[in-house]
Amino acid sequence: MNETERLTVGAGLTLLLFLTPAFLLHTSPRFPGSLAGSILGIAAAILMLLLLVYPLAKYSTALKPLITKMVSVRSLLTFHVYAGVLGALLGILHTGHKYQSPLGIGLVVTMLIVVVTGFVGRYYLPQVSAELREQQSRLATLRSAFDQTAVALAGRQAASEGPPPHTPALPGVPILQLVDGIADLEYAIGSRDAVKAVFMRWIVVHVVSAVVMYVLLALHIAGQVYYGLRWLS
Repeated sequence: MNETERLTVGAGLTLLLFLTPAFLLHTSPRFPGSLAGSILGIAAAILMLLLLVYPLAKYSTALKPLITKMVSVRSLLTFHVYAGVLGALLGILHTGHKYQSPLGIGLVVTMLIVVVTGFVGRYYLPQVSAELREQQSRLATLRSAFDQTAVALAGRQAASEGPPPHTPALPGVPILQLVDGIADLEYAIGSRDAVKAVFMRWIVVHVVSAVVMYVLLALHIAGQVYYGLRWLS
């Protein structure tokens, strides 16, 4: 994962989330069945089907050697991410914001859940984990400094009447400020751990919503083919 990829996918996801409720401002009931709308829908369906290449390459023992000979799993993951966002964008454009069919609405909702949970698993959770490690490292440093200062103060108190009220644990840092810093870090780490525990279930939601999405996509395509052939006849 690199910064360019994260920013690009984040921008695509933001655009997707803004386009989805645009039916409040614009709707085109005839666009999905038009030539341009049909092309967008076919392109979105193809990209959604190509998303299956990555899980097949990663988990299928029979297909993995064949696929990885042509392209690496890392490259497939990158394609998986970009194709998911682009396919969802094309799918939203294909709807023409005509959210009238329960099947179509369900397909849009599950598609958005797949994209959002994929973003969480690919970018958000690693970032949260990195920030947690950094905060835990800082907390360990502050606790070590506090312990050393406490030992020094205890020895000084035994040798004299007592330490000054604001003996620094670190250069220029009063001990009370150090205690406040430790408390703040412990609270922040606890909050991030709770958020991480919730989002760790992303893979379950991602897989289940993907299965539902493909079922709805198959029904949507079958319906369009059936009614399309009837119209041609």
